Amino acid sequence: MSVFDDLTDKLKEKAASLNISASTVVEQFIRGSGKGGQKVNKTSSTVQLKHIPTGIEIRCQKHREQSKNRTAALKILISKVEHLKLGKESQISKKIFKLKKQKQKRSKRSQQKILDQKSLRGDLKTARKKIL
Repeated sequence: MSVFDDLTDKLKEKAASLNISASTVVEQFIRGSGKGGQKVNKTSSTVQLKHIPTGIEIRCQKHREQSKNRTAALKILISKVEHLKLGKESQISKKIFKLKKQKQKRSKRSQQKILDQKSLRGDLKTARKKIL
């Protein structure tokens, strides 16, 4: 059974474009740790993937099932290899840049422009009031 069987077509295409194949990925199933008690200690549901050309190693223990962990680890591996190869053009970098841009503080000029528009709007409202 191939590592890529459970992936969507879009992810398979992305993996192929990044030269990630079943022969370049080493897969291991290991026992998990942390929360989960006896069930975690008894089953080997944690998946560890290693991409040989880049040396990226991913360990996934999000789900209880081995197959879901395998799919999740492969998605993470594809995104990390993409980030490594494409740099600023990768999806992760674009998302990070967008978040930084949204959280960035406005410049003094744009803040003053907004305040001027607000005061102009307030003046218009006061001019519309009826005089008693």
